[in-house]
Amino acid sequence: MTLAVITGASTGIGLELARCAAEDGCDLILCANEAEVEEVARSLQRPGLSVTAVVADLATAEGLDRLWEVMSGREVDYLMANAGRGLGHAFLEQDLDDIRKVIALNVTGTTQLLHRTLRKMRLRGEGRILITGSIAGLMPGSYQAVYNATKAYLDTLSWAIRNEVNDTQITVTCLMPGPTETEFFARADMEETPVGKADKDDPAMVARSGYKAMLVGSSGVTTGFMNKVQAALSGVVPDSVLAALHRRMAKPEDAA
Repeated sequence: MTLAVITGASTGIGLELARCAAEDGCDLILCANEAEVEEVARSLQRPGLSVTAVVADLATAEGLDRLWEVMSGREVDYLMANAGRGLGHAFLEQDLDDIRKVIALNVTGTTQLLHRTLRKMRLRGEGRILITGSIAGLMPGSYQAVYNATKAYLDTLSWAIRNEVNDTQITVTCLMPGPTETEFFARADMEETPVGKADKDDPAMVARSGYKAMLVGSSGVTTGFMNKVQAALSGVVPDSVLAALHRRMAKPEDAA
């Protein structure tokens, strides 16, 4: 039986990735920092399917160890590293503890989980990884600076690891969505921004695109037409212009 591990699986894209894997008949280990992941696990339970929920904060060593304890005795076929935090507002107005938490989860926690899992996959010579990056990682994130920087890290990390394991049957795919209709904007305190109020992509569509890309071993996928345009422009438009454009999207409407 194929085993899929999905982090950030209680809501949004992570929940939809879990549904994709369940529909495929995969056994599941679902991890999130909210108790709601246990209800998600119950809802996805099927006869003959093993679904395990792990409530853990992957921004902490304790949370990583809790998830790894569940994973370590089993062969992981798919890892979908989706857990992440957002953070809006101007860099100098952000609380330093909040900044640390974003980096600890998006960068440190994700990196450690990938490193541990990929080492086990290397012993078998096969496995599939899906990393939820973002088109946000392709541009300077005025009023979202730390978050965009963490996504830039994940985007480039995924492409680099993919190259390093290209002589094996391990594949690494980077999912790079744009704004998606999830709890992200509320949790990042970005509801009163132009991007927070704008129409967004459907998380089920985003997850299906990422899941399919992972299955066929694609290097990456950007969902949504306008997001693809934005990603293409990031390679030719100066960073100063991209930063100004991002400012228009992410600056709170009541900010000075």
